[in-house]
Amino acid sequence: MTGRHPARARLFCFHHAGAGVSCFARWQRVWGDAAEVVPVLLPGRESRAREPRVTAPGPLLAHLVERLDPLLDRPFAFYGHSLGGLVAAALAEELRASGRRLPERLVLGAVPPPHRPGPLAPGEAARLPEPVLLERLRTLGMLPGLALDARAGALWRRTVLPVLRDDFRLAEALRARPAGPLPVPVLALAGRADAVVPVPWAGEWQRYAPEGFTLRTVPGDHFFVREPALPRLLLAELAALLREPAAAAGGLRSGSSRV
Repeated sequence: MTGRHPARARLFCFHHAGAGVSCFARWQRVWGDAAEVVPVLLPGRESRAREPRVTAPGPLLAHLVERLDPLLDRPFAFYGHSLGGLVAAALAEELRASGRRLPERLVLGAVPPPHRPGPLAPGEAARLPEPVLLERLRTLGMLPGLALDARAGALWRRTVLPVLRDDFRLAEALRARPAGPLPVPVLALAGRADAVVPVPWAGEWQRYAPEGFTLRTVPGDHFFVREPALPRLLLAELAALLREPAAAAGGLRSGSSRV
């Protein structure tokens, strides 16, 4: 695990289901010296592809607390997209329960609130035959175009679909946990064309955010995390919040870590 960058603040980024951290690859260029962008890669994908995927919240949260704990020594925020938002919210609660430092802000992108349904009914990700699951995800706008191509999509279906199924199982388990008040201020982001989490649903996170709540809408569908405007919006929302006095911060160089 890296994390020796001398930044005075950090933005931890949690990816969506079936994905890795490549969607955050260019964010550090946007954030520059404002903070260190730290993509958090879950086991079982990209550089951690040989590790078993974790689908139970308890083991995953314990794993994340252990890996992130050395990096919680300065102001930080969480950004989680879709599944990543569920992980980030549960992790914030876990940090509170263990008496650790809390994020200055929890940013939830394209995340349905606990009382709203997820894109699939409980158990569907595991039991639906592949063609039915793919068609269901296609109608929700949650598949790349190549996934349904008989030849070009074969590799995607062989490599990504198993990860996606496990990630839906993890999301289902996270959503089944008791939903209490979140311990930090919440910024909810909603794509204006998102059919999975409509803007009004994103606004309903307010009932779980007694420490403060803000709703912002952005162009795009459920995967607006891929849009170049998102890191700029987060910089505008969070840079001042994470900033410390220059005398306390010391020198700061741009760069990136990954955990």
